[in-house]
Amino acid sequence: MPKWGYSIQNLDPDKTVKCSGRELRISPKAATEVCRAIKGMKLNEAKTLLEEVKALKKAIPFKRYKKEVPHRRMNEKWYAGRYPVKVADKLLKLLNELEANAEYKGLNPENLIIIHAASQRGRKIKRYIPRAFGRATPKFETLTHIELVGYEAS
Repeated sequence: MPKWGYSIQNLDPDKTVKCSGRELRISPKAATEVCRAIKGMKLNEAKTLLEEVKALKKAIPFKRYKKEVPHRRMNEKWYAGRYPVKVADKLLKLLNELEANAEYKGLNPENLIIIHAASQRGRKIKRYIPRAFGRATPKFETLTHIELVGYEAS
């Protein structure tokens, strides 16, 4: 088994709470954009945003991976956006885990601010599709790691 770590260091253990999702079957590009969108939000605001994304009511602004991404009506002053439903579903589960970890530590989830939300590419699942005349086409799937850190602001 691999030993997973966090990319953020030197945190106050009395005020912070962490959780991570490893090797999730979601798009790493969409996960990066959603993590960028929820970073700095309160826990309840982030949950509300992700529920609206799942209901296709609010779009996530795509700022880095924006080639051929259609325009969406958003409150942010940005033009390209999408509704990454699968990523929003997985991140909602992680936010619920973060809230449970905060309650277990004795922190107040109402005051929890997400100070770190990061996604990295994980390993690739390599498969091949057989084609005609003895050829094969590769079909690779990249897994994604997500880590969240919350800080209790007083």
